[in-house]
Amino acid sequence: MAKRHRHLQRRPKSTNALNKAPGTVAYVGRKESAEIKVEVIDYNKVNYERFIFDNVEATFKFENEEKITWINVDGLSNTAEIEKLGKYYKLHPLIIEDIVNTNQRPKIDEYQDYLFIVAKMLYHKENGILEHEHISIVIGKDHVLTFQEADGDVFNAVRERLTNSKGRLRNSGPDYLVFALLDAIIDNYFVVIEEISDKIETLEEQLFTAQPNDDITFEIQELKRTVLRIRRAVFPLREVISRLEKIDSTLIQEKTLNYIRDLYDHIIQVSENIEIYREMTWGLMDMYMTTISNKMNEVMKVLTIMASIFIPLTFMAGIYGMNFEYMPELQWKYSYYVLWGFMILVFIGMILYFKRKKWL
Repeated sequence: MAKRHRHLQRRPKSTNALNKAPGTVAYVGRKESAEIKVEVIDYNKVNYERFIFDNVEATFKFENEEKITWINVDGLSNTAEIEKLGKYYKLHPLIIEDIVNTNQRPKIDEYQDYLFIVAKMLYHKENGILEHEHISIVIGKDHVLTFQEADGDVFNAVRERLTNSKGRLRNSGPDYLVFALLDAIIDNYFVVIEEISDKIETLEEQLFTAQPNDDITFEIQELKRTVLRIRRAVFPLREVISRLEKIDSTLIQEKTLNYIRDLYDHIIQVSENIEIYREMTWGLMDMYMTTISNKMNEVMKVLTIMASIFIPLTFMAGIYGMNFEYMPELQWKYSYYVLWGFMILVFIGMILYFKRKKWL
């Protein structure tokens, strides 16, 4: 039997943060790397610059109220660098703690000078494995900070739009940039759930048209875990977008609120689809058990019919197979052929009876 390859990403354990004071920066995740990549995009209506650094100190010079600075940090295990950037932008210690804790659920916190948003980014790698990445966003007056677990995200379209001076993104503030980032995350949710829909249809087709095997149960279980992981990422984000729409902050402009409302409609649509696919996924296992039960019933039906046919034949053979000296017809010349004739007639009669009853 072929080996089963199951790609299961378990949630990281929070043992690093146990028994420590609130605000203690301890990385909780599975993507350990000493290297850090810092991407800086500095822009306004006229100018656009992009830089890549391997330390956060190089970003401190980008502080210009005439420009908007997007600083994207890839790599959370290097907590020392994260703390340096947090202290420079005067982030609360609890914020820095949540940035490096990948178990933190999506949320939004409001502070005097900035807003803090946690979300989960979902996308498929080239090998088809679903990537579940923790991302934190800080919205300031003239800057946006994003923190990711590792290199690779769904923001390439946003970067391309920033290079185009004709786009609305270059003519808006940091709040619209955050909208664009959240919109990219949610749009990719649609791509992910479409993959889930295709897998569900494929499994349903296998259950109805093919011979289900043991491997299909592992595929269904893995699909159930995937749907639950997506659900844990999507449902809390509804509350985040809802609060962002209603938040009273000078960092969110009135004209951006219309886009945020549209974003809320999208996340509601994703949530509804996730609930539908969740029910369908749970139904796949019931469908599999029903299919197996039906096949077992067919086998038992055939065996029962065969047993029913051979019971009277066995009875006749048993009667005339007894070792008694004086039995009727034993000395008759044609008794052997007569017995065979009766047995054949009984066999044919039972077959016709079963067909009339539609048991065959």
